[in-house]
Amino acid sequence: MLDRYTSSHMRSLWAPEASYANWREVELAVLDARVALGEAPVSAARAARDAPTPAAADVKAAEVQTKHDVVAFLDAWTKTMPDEAACWVHRGLTSSDIVDTGLALQLTAASDILLERTTDLVRTLAKHAIEHRNTSRVGRTHGMHAVPDTWGHRVADLALAADRARKRLTRAREEIAKAKVSGPTGTYTHVSQEVERHAARLLGLEPVDVATQVVMRDRLSEWICALALLATVCETFALEIRHGQRTEVNEMAEGFTSGQVGSSAMPHKRNPITAEKICGLARVARSYVVPVMEGIALWHERDISHSSVERICLPDAAAVVEHILLSSTSLAKELVVKTTQMSDTLVGAYPSALSETTVVSLMSAGLRREAAHTVVHEALRDKPSATEFIAHVEEHLATMGIALDADWNANQRPDRLAPLFEQLALLADK
Repeated sequence: MLDRYTSSHMRSLWAPEASYANWREVELAVLDARVALGEAPVSAARAARDAPTPAAADVKAAEVQTKHDVVAFLDAWTKTMPDEAACWVHRGLTSSDIVDTGLALQLTAASDILLERTTDLVRTLAKHAIEHRNTSRVGRTHGMHAVPDTWGHRVADLALAADRARKRLTRAREEIAKAKVSGPTGTYTHVSQEVERHAARLLGLEPVDVATQVVMRDRLSEWICALALLATVCETFALEIRHGQRTEVNEMAEGFTSGQVGSSAMPHKRNPITAEKICGLARVARSYVVPVMEGIALWHERDISHSSVERICLPDAAAVVEHILLSSTSLAKELVVKTTQMSDTLVGAYPSALSETTVVSLMSAGLRREAAHTVVHEALRDKPSATEFIAHVEEHLATMGIALDADWNANQRPDRLAPLFEQLALLADK
């Protein structure tokens, strides 16, 4: 977890101390469940709770000898407990019970942070789209001028994509919020399902429907995929800004603060550095998908080939995606939209930007699609002005005995996107 891309609260969430605190809470929840079910004495649970989370340095020192992080944690935590408490700690459990359940606590907490950031982004994009609902620009496909459009329409697509990504992450959060307290290979040999259900409730989790030695990693894979998709939606927005800020396009620009420098050599530069950073970090977020997904298929009930991967990928993905979300929201809020340049570009795109409207008008006059397409293609061959293009089309049709309505080329577009912006208004207010 690089400091440059990790917030302080996300770092603390994944720190060793946080993991050990979660492991302790899992053990205590199991013990409290056993007390509630009449299996263990209240005094044992109280004594165990009086023992604080061991220091990370103490666990690390113990692990040098044990070569096992959970055993090291248990040794460091229980060494000051009276026997009546220590004899109940970890009874009937296996390491994966507290590791997987503790991980569920970390992942749900991280997801809640990411969902809050995503909501901010959705709201910001929705408001921006509504603001520019009528900001005319030329639409583009393959990097080339297509038909008249609005900047608000383009951003609306991104806002709704971010909202779908939020829904995916919400579903993924539900899948990883599971507690596993079933002992070695998940057989409940020395711990009951009633204890698992009770402990899960105390922890704010749901008991897993089935587990062997570990909770199957398809749940983690869904979560990491949800993060990768969310990051890629942000990348799509950032890439649009990068293209729009190119010198030859010049339709938008990132905010540029006082004292900011674009280049050590060229003082005129105002580079889209935030958008470029988002695009780069999205690649990193996607790179975690395959290693985590390969942790689904383990030897028999479990090996630990997934463990090292998850120690790196899960916290890093959470940190990177949070940084992407914060950067994307800031980018949207500070974006400079050059409405005059957008309008001028659209005007300069005529008559090519009229081609689709013209084809439809000719088809409405009775021409087959291929004939209409040929007429327009021929009229645009020599890159005419808009006036020359209209005259060429009308002259060509006159030879065919076809006359169009006087306003056929007015490019009047009905506002058929009204329902879309009504939907955005709801997102902007959430």
